Amino acid sequence: MKIGGLQKLTLIDFPGRLAATVFLIGCNFRCGFCYSSELVLPEKIKTQPVVSNKDFFSFLTQRKELLEAIVVCGGEPTINTRLPGFIKKIKKLGYLVKLDTNGSNPRMLKHLINKKLIDYVAMDVKAPKGKYLDIIKVSGVLKNNIIKDIEKSIDILKQSKIDHEFRTTIVPGVLGKNDILKIVDWIKPAKKYYLQNFKGEKTIDSGFESLRPYPREYLLEIQQAISPFFDVCEVR
Repeated sequence: MKIGGLQKLTLIDFPGRLAATVFLIGCNFRCGFCYSSELVLPEKIKTQPVVSNKDFFSFLTQRKELLEAIVVCGGEPTINTRLPGFIKKIKKLGYLVKLDTNGSNPRMLKHLINKKLIDYVAMDVKAPKGKYLDIIKVSGVLKNNIIKDIEKSIDILKQSKIDHEFRTTIVPGVLGKNDILKIVDWIKPAKKYYLQNFKGEKTIDSGFESLRPYPREYLLEIQQAISPFFDVCEVR
């Protein structure tokens, strides 16, 4: 497994748990506002320092008494065929596992759930259906199937017993209130939905770096309008 980074402690990425976050290299999307370009773009991956699997699992062994959980994110973790085995090794050390995913691989998601390899899932819903392809900038077979795959992943999570959340990053000029209302119509009702404000940091498309995020008041206005459709709906 190619590991592009390790955050040794996070108090916010796994709700209610002391966790570490492991960043896996590679992604099948090319969202211009993504701030993990070093894990996504081939030319940047070449120069990205890596964490060896040996060092990663040595760290987990040493921290067993201090940490409760591991967040597996990317990039996009589910494009890695070795992901189940990687997570199984984490679970054997006694950790809970949270998966961050773009929902593009429902087959892998279902497998991980069925095998009880993950305990929490956060799925990014990038846009309403009509804008998805413009935002994720993919081609070929993935382009032809992506909306169906996203829908399958949404349904898998909603029908499962696993704790999960949906979330959307609201980027000025890309998504607005009407777009969020369309997303809500797509995923409602659901347990948890989070609105995340955009941060212009080392984005894949440098044009996004100069964008100022929406005022928090704007996100709170949207949150108030959509909260009846979710058990939990908050702004991050």
